[in-house]
Amino acid sequence: MKLRNRINLYTAVLFIVLLILMNLFIFYLFSRLMINSELEQTKAETEKIVIGINEGINLVPPEDLLRAYVPIDGMIRIVLEDQKDPAPVTSPSEQDLMDRKVQYYKEERSERIQYNNRDYSFESIPIIWVDGQVANLQVTKSLKSVIENLNILRIVLIIVTVVAMIPVVISSRLLSNLITTPITSLINTMTEIQKSGQFKRIRIQGKSKDELVEMGNTFNHMIDILETNSEKQEQFVSNASHELKTPLTVIESYASLLKRRGKDEPKIFDEAVDAIHSEAIRMREMTEQLLLLARPNEKWTIQLQHLQLSKEVEQLVQTFQKGFDREIQLEIDNDVSVESDPQKLKQLLYIFLDNARKYSEETIFVTVGKKDEQAFIKISDRGIGIPKEDLPKIYDRFYRVDKARSRKQGGSGLGLSLAQELADSIGAEITIDSVEGIGTTVTVSLHQKDK
Repeated sequence: MKLRNRINLYTAVLFIVLLILMNLFIFYLFSRLMINSELEQTKAETEKIVIGINEGINLVPPEDLLRAYVPIDGMIRIVLEDQKDPAPVTSPSEQDLMDRKVQYYKEERSERIQYNNRDYSFESIPIIWVDGQVANLQVTKSLKSVIENLNILRIVLIIVTVVAMIPVVISSRLLSNLITTPITSLINTMTEIQKSGQFKRIRIQGKSKDELVEMGNTFNHMIDILETNSEKQEQFVSNASHELKTPLTVIESYASLLKRRGKDEPKIFDEAVDAIHSEAIRMREMTEQLLLLARPNEKWTIQLQHLQLSKEVEQLVQTFQKGFDREIQLEIDNDVSVESDPQKLKQLLYIFLDNARKYSEETIFVTVGKKDEQAFIKISDRGIGIPKEDLPKIYDRFYRVDKARSRKQGGSGLGLSLAQELADSIGAEITIDSVEGIGTTVTVSLHQKDK
């Protein structure tokens, strides 16, 4: 059974059962109230009759006295303990009650009885009779009108129940459609994705915040992630095949040269080994950067820490100077604190320091300070610079301003793409100012930690 039909069936049956139970309870409660009301009324009338009999018992013959108080739809009688009772008095419509078995009660009694398939209210109250004996004044009244009213109520409740089933069935159908429509849309979308191989999204209608809308938003977000990952994988394969082809060709060429002439000419041997070693290093760095860029943003592991920015930058500068034997001039304007990931921040700054090292020969300048409640790190060089027309493209993967020189320096065109993703992951902003032939200044802005 489909989910829509199951919801429709279960909700309809549940509401109908609840409706029937509610109507049964109403009928039971109302019938009890009406019967109890009739019993109370019969008791009250009997008590009044007792008072009347006590006042007129010595003035009027007992038979006439009882006839004066007989109910219009019942019977009145006196029951003595020795069973020598006066004749009962009944209304014309209830002559059958005279044949009912007589019983003497020592205490007051009030109950509902049945006789000849008819319902009656019965009341028995002890009184002092003419001869001084303790007798029962018993009054019996028909409940015919009450039963008829209850039958009418039963018919009305049955009709109401049957009529109410129609909107219940319709509403349960609407409810099942409301619940299953987004699910059906989700199934259809997934089926289309499976058949076409293209990523598609569910159209979200309305601005509701219920679970069905959240399910649709979650599915669309999942598709966004899958599409991004798919694009990254395609880019990785395309970029890797494109960029690795050149170093592999170089390595193959130099390896062939080594096989032919490397043993006889040491100069060629040294040149080939250096070239192969250089290309191998570049391939390793390029592969690492490609793998990092292929990762979805959601998988960046960020560990925020309280950092003294001057200490972090000073340590990185010292390490870089020792590793590459380059002069770096560090200037610290203010001692500022930030909340950031130390490893990601160092990796980001390393990319810009490495670019400054590759594309300039003079001193590299590093400045740490703050401005407008933001900490910043400036890395400046006096190198070749970047032409103005190339600045908008520097974050494109594998884009190189001077391809010949970049290839010679070992650049792959991935560094700034990776730097942009690293900056986004730690909430930093990158600003690059460059003039061709004069140099480049990179500013990394970070939000200052409140003290």
